[in-house]
Amino acid sequence: MTHHAAGTFEVKLTPQAPDNSAPEFAIPARMSIDKQFHGDLEATSNGQMLAAGTEVKGSAGYVAIERVSGQLHGRTGTFILQHTGTMNRGTPQLSVTVVPDSGTGDLAGLAGRMNIDIAAGKHSYTFEYTLAETT
Repeated sequence: MTHHAAGTFEVKLTPQAPDNSAPEFAIPARMSIDKQFHGDLEATSNGQMLAAGTEVKGSAGYVAIERVSGQLHGRTGTFILQHTGTMNRGTPQLSVTVVPDSGTGDLAGLAGRMNIDIAAGKHSYTFEYTLAETT
């Protein structure tokens, strides 16, 4: 059975030092991710992001992994989200999915996809998920 969750979140991105001080290694940029989710998902998350832009205005890409810890519709546990995003001359494409078998506690067996919306500087999410029985 598919469940739906929705709410808002705040995110703090903190630039991290490049892996090497040589300029050619400054791309991709590295950032730490700290989030606070509200609504059907009451949780915090921490993660890492790699991002790179191009010389073409509005074109870029990023990947990220974040560990979410809290309650989803009252079920307590953790899970991992994997992000893959591109911006093609201003047109965004984003995929945020639960890493298979990453759910713990009451969230063991969690699978799903999260959609993120940014409007007027505010972040919101919708999350379609299933909770399978684990063995």
